[in-house]
Amino acid sequence: MSLPVIVSAAAWRDASDSLLVKEKQATRDLDALAAERRRLPMVRIAADYVFEGPEGEASLLDLFAGRRQLVIYHFMFAPGIEHPCGGCSAFTDNIGNLAHLRARDTAFALISRAPQAELQPFRERMGWDVPWFSSFGSDFNRDFGVTSDRGESFGISVLIRDGDSVFRSYFTSSRGVDRLRIDFNLLDLTPFGRQEEWEDSPAGRPQTPPYQWWRLNDEYA
Repeated sequence: MSLPVIVSAAAWRDASDSLLVKEKQATRDLDALAAERRRLPMVRIAADYVFEGPEGEASLLDLFAGRRQLVIYHFMFAPGIEHPCGGCSAFTDNIGNLAHLRARDTAFALISRAPQAELQPFRERMGWDVPWFSSFGSDFNRDFGVTSDRGESFGISVLIRDGDSVFRSYFTSSRGVDRLRIDFNLLDLTPFGRQEEWEDSPAGRPQTPPYQWWRLNDEYA
């Protein structure tokens, strides 16, 4: 196993300062993308979806809980599956206290196709208190592009309401969701990184195939 080269404190500071210039530029680029994202158009959601929540039926408007904005994580959990998605589970593990989102008039919810009778036992097993709704029996997942004839996919949708009218302003999936995970972001700061084979790491660093190390939070040894 290789380790970073050992240098003097002055040499380390020079290398860190050089990287910092690039990190600051990346931050400015992300700020510019966020500004562009805030200027995206939106599309009205006309369908009257009915969801099943822990406390009974809920409309899409109900998921806002009186707030102006709603972030939805489309959790891959089809009816009858035996082992829920490890990646979606890890993403949910990374969700912190929602008070900070709510302070900016923004709600958050998970939505899956499986019925509540299947979602709730798993939610309790994982120790989550994130609001989780079932779209079972509705066209919500297909209309939002996360269920197709090929199966389930994951993603994040951002909705905003104007009175009782609801609009979709943003959607991302794949690496767009990946970059929001705090565990990945923290691992990206380390010499070993995420330790997956696709990463550009120095020779001799630990690496395994992608997804191989992913587990539910109670399955790690």
